[in-house]
Amino acid sequence: MKALLARLRLDPFTLALLGTITLASLLPVRGTAAVIMDDATDLAIAALFFLHGARLSREAVRAGATHWRLHLTILACTFILYPLLGLLTKPLSHALLTPELYIGVLFLCALPSTVQSSIAFTSMAGGNVPAAVVSASLSSLLGVFLTPLLMGMMVGAQGGIAHPFEAIGKILLQLLVPFVAGHLLRPWIGGWVERRRAILRYTDQGTILLVVYTAFSAAVIEGLWHKTPVPALLAVAACAIVLLAVAMTLITWIARRLGFSREDEIPIVFCGSKKSLATGVPMAKVMFAGGSLGAIVLPIMIYHQIQLIVCAFVAQRYARQRHSSG
Repeated sequence: MKALLARLRLDPFTLALLGTITLASLLPVRGTAAVIMDDATDLAIAALFFLHGARLSREAVRAGATHWRLHLTILACTFILYPLLGLLTKPLSHALLTPELYIGVLFLCALPSTVQSSIAFTSMAGGNVPAAVVSASLSSLLGVFLTPLLMGMMVGAQGGIAHPFEAIGKILLQLLVPFVAGHLLRPWIGGWVERRRAILRYTDQGTILLVVYTAFSAAVIEGLWHKTPVPALLAVAACAIVLLAVAMTLITWIARRLGFSREDEIPIVFCGSKKSLATGVPMAKVMFAGGSLGAIVLPIMIYHQIQLIVCAFVAQRYARQRHSSG
């Protein structure tokens, strides 16, 4: 019982997210200060992806790059299965969610996989870690192109979304260019970054909190909480739970039907079912108009906490199975 309560306890970053939303609701940034904050957020996002590029090991890429069948399976789960599941929720979502929240659910489904937590859970469960490193990193890079294209196909101009090719250009400039620059400079700065990995984790979290504060400030000024009833928020949480449960069940079944080993099934399940808050929030800032941005990022923020709790249980179950069979 104690272990269950420990898993259900909110982690410090989730509490920080809730605090940031509360601060933005009570003291939203306005006027000139909002413009300055917006520019500072752009710089912080560029720095974040520069550091992500510097962290990506070329040795890890070479170790897992030949496992193309596994990578294609994960990418299909991330960018085909999830968007289809999102579209299937349309009748129910239209009855329970506001239009902006439903766009947020579709945006969640179109996002790439996480990197750090997918690798961490794969390692905890005893899976193929090099393959998880490559698949998660490849998913993030391809998401620069695929997420805007998928959103363009699913929602078009709804919710203030930029034209897909315009969004790709902005994302390339703001996310991919710093990422590639960081990776190219890895031979010189990689050691420094690795030695400070624990400290730099707060750079990731701080950037997300900054984006969330500016996004929710704009949304609150536009009347977010007046337009979003409490039942709709509960429906988002229910939708996130159902999406994750259905996706993980289907992905596990697909991995076994395709004959993957247990070690390869694990990264398929974790990389294929997880969605990146760290990539999603900056992408949303580029792709969507400020007034709708706060509601659109709510589903990924809710899904983020749910996926951490569920994946922790699943990783422990895989680990127990490995120890019992070994």
